[in-house]
Amino acid sequence: MKHKLNPTTVVLNIITIIVLIMIFLPIFLMLPSMFKNKIEIFSYPWHFFPNEFTIDNFSRLVYLEHTSMGVNFFKSLFMTILVALMAVTLSLTINMVAAYAFARLKFPGKKIIWLMVMFTMFIPGITILITSIRVVSELKMLNTIWVLVIPGLVSAYNLFFFRQFFLGFPVDLDEAAAIDGATPFQTFLHVYLPLSKTPMIIIGAAIFMGYYNSYVWPTLTIDQEHKGLFQVMTVVYNIFCDRQSLGYGAVLAAAFIAMIPPLIIFIIVQRYIKDGIQLTGMK
Repeated sequence: MKHKLNPTTVVLNIITIIVLIMIFLPIFLMLPSMFKNKIEIFSYPWHFFPNEFTIDNFSRLVYLEHTSMGVNFFKSLFMTILVALMAVTLSLTINMVAAYAFARLKFPGKKIIWLMVMFTMFIPGITILITSIRVVSELKMLNTIWVLVIPGLVSAYNLFFFRQFFLGFPVDLDEAAAIDGATPFQTFLHVYLPLSKTPMIIIGAAIFMGYYNSYVWPTLTIDQEHKGLFQVMTVVYNIFCDRQSLGYGAVLAAAFIAMIPPLIIFIIVQRYIKDGIQLTGMK
């Protein structure tokens, strides 16, 4: 018996293939170019494999600090990962505790405060950028690692996400914990937190990627004098693009190395993303 093709399925498959090609084609072309010299990258006719395999593009990244750029690529990579991991740890802690309070506890002004928190979701970050810089300046946070971490820790979206997740638990959990003599914080720590592994990993990965790819905020809050200490990868890319002396091969090599941490994060969380999608469909 022949199965009739569904036109909608065919169109969706074609669109999926086109999207995959658009996503992976640049990466596919980048990989061999990292091992080509400056001339061969733009040679015509173009060929996939390099005629002369070289690792000079990677070697140049090691000695950037001793050139006119004054950039320590691997130190910047470490700083970027450190900032992102600090942000993940602190942000999950703050947002989950606050979301638990909004979801399971009773306190005066709870509904009004929650409406105020939700209101911030509709304010574009760029509109309060100057105000935010003024605030961190008054707090003496400019040109420190804390200015890269603290301002973005609290997120109305993350609060909303965790609050909705905690609201899905039965009231019996709180009552059973209270009968056993547990305080609200102990209930959160020993009951809700162990059951929140999947949303924690999903939101944690999103926080990591947001901080890892941040560009505007680090550029505006770390001046040129302190960039050597607190320089992040996105700022380094901008320096690479402004100065052509590094060469496109080294820029591609730097992009490939910087792509590894997010790729590792994705490999780790992909199973939990699928579990999270299934979780959203549960009633």
